Amino acid sequence: MICRLIILIVLFSVRTVTAAEINGCTITSATLCTEMDLSGANLRNADLARSALRQSNFTGADMRSANLLNADMVLANLNKANLDGAMLNEADLKNATLIDAKLTGARLNGANLKSANLTGANLTGAELKGANLSGANLTRAKFGSAELQRADLSGTVMSGADFRGANMVGVNLNNATLRGANLTEAILGDIDFSNADTDGCIGCPHVAQTSP
Repeated sequence: MICRLIILIVLFSVRTVTAAEINGCTITSATLCTEMDLSGANLRNADLARSALRQSNFTGADMRSANLLNADMVLANLNKANLDGAMLNEADLKNATLIDAKLTGARLNGANLKSANLTGANLTGAELKGANLSGANLTRAKFGSAELQRADLSGTVMSGADFRGANMVGVNLNNATLRGANLTEAILGDIDFSNADTDGCIGCPHVAQTSP
């Protein structure tokens, strides 16, 4: 009888921790947590793949190595969040704010970051192959050694951004602002620099401005 009671207690304990709840949000894949306040939450290694998280507040949250594959994070607030090593492939981060966020080694292949604010964000060594960053604010962001092949950076503001050693083959920089950006030793094959502002850019080729 005592053994059965112990087993039941153990099983109940396991069930209660498999899907944790933070401020009303059940932390599990495909969860629905829109407009939630998860600021400062510990979401390290959390599985939130395919979850609806739009307009939620993750300010200062620990999201290291979290699984956010194909998550809907439109208009989410990720300012100062730690997403080092996180999986964000195909995630929708349109109009999200990631000011001073940490994304070193994160995977954002095919992610939608259109018009997102990544001012001061650290994406050193991140993967952004085929990602859409058109119209995004990348001021002072760090992309050192990042994988950006075929990414769309058209219309982005990249003033003072660091792309040293990044792989930028096939990147679209049409109408981008690269004033003071650093592309030293970046791989720049087959890039569209048309109408880009490269004044003061280190490592940028000379770009002739096209009249409208």
